[in-house]
Amino acid sequence: GLRGRGGAGFPAGVKWGFLPKDSTKPVYLVCNADEGEPGTFKDRQIMEFDPHLLIEGMAVSGYAVGAKLGYIYIRGEFAWIADILERAIAEARAAGKLGNNILGRGVEFDIRVARGAGAYVCGEETALIESLEGKRGNPRLRPPYPAVSGVFGCPTVVNNVETLACVPYIVLQGAEAFRQIGTPNNSGPKLFGVSGHVKNPGVYEFPMGVSLAKVLEAAGGVVGNLKAVIVGGLSTPILKAEECRDLTLDYDTCAAAGTALGSGGIIVMNDTVDIPEIALRTIEFYAHESCGQCTPCRQGSTTIKQMLRRVVGGKGSSADLANVLQLCKTIKGNTLCPMGDAFSMPIEAMVVKYKDEFESLLPDAGSDQ
Repeated sequence: GLRGRGGAGFPAGVKWGFLPKDSTKPVYLVCNADEGEPGTFKDRQIMEFDPHLLIEGMAVSGYAVGAKLGYIYIRGEFAWIADILERAIAEARAAGKLGNNILGRGVEFDIRVARGAGAYVCGEETALIESLEGKRGNPRLRPPYPAVSGVFGCPTVVNNVETLACVPYIVLQGAEAFRQIGTPNNSGPKLFGVSGHVKNPGVYEFPMGVSLAKVLEAAGGVVGNLKAVIVGGLSTPILKAEECRDLTLDYDTCAAAGTALGSGGIIVMNDTVDIPEIALRTIEFYAHESCGQCTPCRQGSTTIKQMLRRVVGGKGSSADLANVLQLCKTIKGNTLCPMGDAFSMPIEAMVVKYKDEFESLLPDAGSDQ
């Protein structure tokens, strides 16, 4: 019942099952530790403070899928955490828990740390694989999918840090014990990174399906009057205060509420926040991080950025807002990787739900025309 904790919530076991049964090529296990989603900072806690949990999860998972080598692809800004991982891997080797003959049982599995160079798009698994191979981190056209042709053209499984860190508990305590945590179809614990207007920003662990209210209470409560919440990292649609009053945090409930649990990066905003400014900052980030490989993302993000700059600067028009929404609709589902959706969905939600704020910035706001 383990669903991927990287954002999509795809069942990990199903993903492993996509590996071809008759391939003679080596299998690789890749841990996606390129935690670049704004508002998300939970994977780094596992790697920095409990690296052996991840290493054990990778060793067990590698054994399960038949891999003899695993990679931890970590974002370049986490240099000190990469050093921690290197030391922990050396400790595991010295203890006979990694290497050619693990625990004297003839099992072979080792781990290497690969450091990224700070590209957001390398969080997408095929761009990560390209970067891991020493190439520019551009997403690949799919199919073939990594399970068939991933690292060095070989069958590859890519899982998030938190996903792999759940594996030891499942093996030690059993699947039923894991399913007892959380809600049906949303099993296990979940780390939530809470930032913004709360008294105690930080990472909080709860069973999947916890109420948003309980997480915010654990974070000390909202500072000021709650205006909006982004529950799954910046690339997920914003929710107005009234939309998330009774929200529970699992993949299915969040999807039904018109957003996504994503990575569990909860960004809290009170009524001092200007949503058009947030929208502009959002699209500036994504336009900067676009790899430029496909036109809808490359040109679309830049054009939306230019139009929102005009609106926020008081020089925009109602046509700009209409064009922003039209572009968002056009871009969704039409890019090589999920980057197009990652900026079009949140921008569209901000403009639609806070339309009055955007319109108030137009030069003709308040006129009779």
